[in-house]
Amino acid sequence: MLKYQRFRDFLFKFDAENIHNLAENFLAHFANKPMIQDVLLKKFYYQDSMLYCRVCGIPFNNPIGLAAGFDKNARMLEGLATLGFGFLELGTITKLPQSGNPKPRLFRHIEEKSIQNAMGFNNDGADIIKERLKNSYPFCLPIGINFGKNKQTKQEDALSDYEKLLQEFLTLGDYYVFNLSSPNTLNLRDLQNESFVGELFSMARTYTNKPLFLKIAPDISTDSMLQVCKKAIDTGASGIIATNTTLDYSVVKNPKDIGGISGAALRQKSSEIFKILAQNFFKETTLIAVGGISSAMDAYERILHGASLVQIYTGFIFEGPSICKNINQELTALLKADGFSNIKEAIGANL
Repeated sequence: MLKYQRFRDFLFKFDAENIHNLAENFLAHFANKPMIQDVLLKKFYYQDSMLYCRVCGIPFNNPIGLAAGFDKNARMLEGLATLGFGFLELGTITKLPQSGNPKPRLFRHIEEKSIQNAMGFNNDGADIIKERLKNSYPFCLPIGINFGKNKQTKQEDALSDYEKLLQEFLTLGDYYVFNLSSPNTLNLRDLQNESFVGELFSMARTYTNKPLFLKIAPDISTDSMLQVCKKAIDTGASGIIATNTTLDYSVVKNPKDIGGISGAALRQKSSEIFKILAQNFFKETTLIAVGGISSAMDAYERILHGASLVQIYTGFIFEGPSICKNINQELTALLKADGFSNIKEAIGANL
């Protein structure tokens, strides 16, 4: 970790998005070479049968996934698979290509180990990503695909965007996520209402029996959140992913005036929201936790409170490529110390 910290301190001297693009090119063009893959797997991959479980019928070797937003265009799958993840979520993908919001749009809050992004669903679009993914799927890890609407799509046409996206990827993912909670597409969060969510999942269930998830914002009121999630579950959702980034700029000292905040500054807010969700829906649906998770204790807390799986993103940036191995090793030790023989026994144990 000390070596990575020194390397990270050097990288952090440069523009955040440029460094992301550098990492993407390495994972896309070099980390997929067999010799390099072997080296990375030996260094970063950890496996223990205690961490294996099935969620929504899908087998996961460990519960630590990469959240959407890192591999927007399905370019890094083989490289990312060498870093110990249990699953990968791609996107957010929109029907048409879009360049996203004006730059700069990605900022670090180093003291708070957090990131503020106003990316705006920049991606290559469904047609290109679909063709790229055809070369890799089925994959060695479960693949989730995260969908969003195009910026120019009118609110009344949003359902059509999600429908066309789902149709495009019906044979190219293990589960699908409807992203209505990014703060970086104008009025997208307005779609987090019972009427639209009910239409969305009812529509989706006419096309597939694969797992479908709703990803929610951390800034929605508790009552609205519970009503929207209940509607999603009642109309076909397999589960809820909580949470996306926050617009509560009080969580960092020097916020920008655009974009959502992720990372350690979001941990408490996201954890509190997750606990409320679990208290209400743990027995009804599958819950995936994301938001401020960067250690085994962070992951274990969410698992004990009902998370079947957890996702990381900003923690990956700040802790480095050893993060999955470190979390999985320590998580195994925590499970053993508490007398569990498999992670499934720990899911919801504190409820």
